[in-house]
Amino acid sequence: MTIKTHWLTLIISLPTQNATARMRIWRALKSSGCGVLRDGVYLLPDDKAANLTLQRQATEVIQAGGTANVLKLSATSSAQEATFLALFDRTDDYAALKREIDELRSALGAHNIPATRRSLQRLGRDFAAISTIDFFPGPAKEQTGTALAQTTAEFSALSNPDEPKPAAGEIKRLNKDEFQQRTWATRNRLWVDRMASAWLIKRFIDPDAKFIWLDRPENCPKDALGFDFDGAAFTHIGSLVTFEVLLNNFSLETDSALSRLAAAVHFLDVGGIPVAEASGLEMILKGTRERCTDDDMLLSYASTIFNDLYMAYSNEEIPQEK
Repeated sequence: MTIKTHWLTLIISLPTQNATARMRIWRALKSSGCGVLRDGVYLLPDDKAANLTLQRQATEVIQAGGTANVLKLSATSSAQEATFLALFDRTDDYAALKREIDELRSALGAHNIPATRRSLQRLGRDFAAISTIDFFPGPAKEQTGTALAQTTAEFSALSNPDEPKPAAGEIKRLNKDEFQQRTWATRNRLWVDRMASAWLIKRFIDPDAKFIWLDRPENCPKDALGFDFDGAAFTHIGSLVTFEVLLNNFSLETDSALSRLAAAVHFLDVGGIPVAEASGLEMILKGTRERCTDDDMLLSYASTIFNDLYMAYSNEEIPQEK
């Protein structure tokens, strides 16, 4: 018999007359993904976050006049372990969400753009909510995530026909020393992927880069390095947006802060798995884009935003002193 999972259990008893506290605590435990062994007995896989969640709810119970204990728990048989694991099976949740995604995908052309965008954003939030409490992810999560990414990509192509179509092929490793003091060109009226890519180029690849903002991609000078348009030297490849391609081209993907920033850029550009900071970043960049009268000014202000976000991500990687 192999028992691999360690568990924490919260055992509570609340006064029956305190219905408000009972409901508040029940909702908190449900949103944290607890399994329910029986009334008043809740289960989570043992880790620091789970312990914090259960201890917090135990405090709430005690303050409401009840009793609460957080205990470590181990299954005593494979059958019992299987029973515990079944409490955290999110397959039905993913299946219901995937049906909604598939329905939206099948009718993409029939809906108006703003309504579809709102629906996709809601579906993305729902997927993120399920994923957060999916402690033992399996094929259902992968299938649903793939369906969401495909639907979002198709919507992006429909709503942004000027966006580059993903190219086939492998990403080549390049030496940035061979890409210094170059002229780089992309479509004007920058948006997220182009803003972030230009910032990345200037900050990490070619500090002396000069930029040309094109009204039409076909006007790109032959000696310029084009990015983020069809036929450009650097553009979408497969499921990767231009920012992610540049990261991999120049071996920058090992920088965890840049990788986190890439996830936000990817989500805002083509959708997929939601990123917590993405909506805030989108609103700030939208405001900056409305305020700036030309793309040089826009890149300057956007670069400050990306610098600050990069610093925030980087600082999160540094262990805090106790």
